[in-house]
Amino acid sequence: MFAVIRTGGKQYKVAADDRIVVEKLPGEPGAQVELGDVLMVGGDGETPTVGTPMVSDARVLAEVVEQTRGPKIIVFKKQRRKNHRRKKGHRQDLTVLRITEVSHGGKASKAAAPAPKKAAPEDAPAAADATESTEAPTETEE
Repeated sequence: MFAVIRTGGKQYKVAADDRIVVEKLPGEPGAQVELGDVLMVGGDGETPTVGTPMVSDARVLAEVVEQTRGPKIIVFKKQRRKNHRRKKGHRQDLTVLRITEVSHGGKASKAAAPAPKKAAPEDAPAAADATESTEAPTETEE
């Protein structure tokens, strides 16, 4: 199932488990955010539902992955023959989101739960030493 959402003056086509970069939204990493401006919902072999302007019973849930900043943009203004030059820089604040659920009328498409990170075994260095000692000794010719 997919949805077309609007946030920050832009439209994004999203599905469960997608990662998107949008203009800054409030929230700390790990927080849940509901994106309410759902313009269209479709998928699962159905005809897409287009809102007028929004689909009333649709919602998209996302998790804030990180708050970051975009690349630096240089703004240079010049008036010729007037010795007038202005140089400014700008970096846009951005939010990285992971879409966790797209639902419409009771039907939901959820993202798979993230796999837990495996802890490194404590005896990993000992295992490395064991592999070195199991090599066959080489005989040198005299």
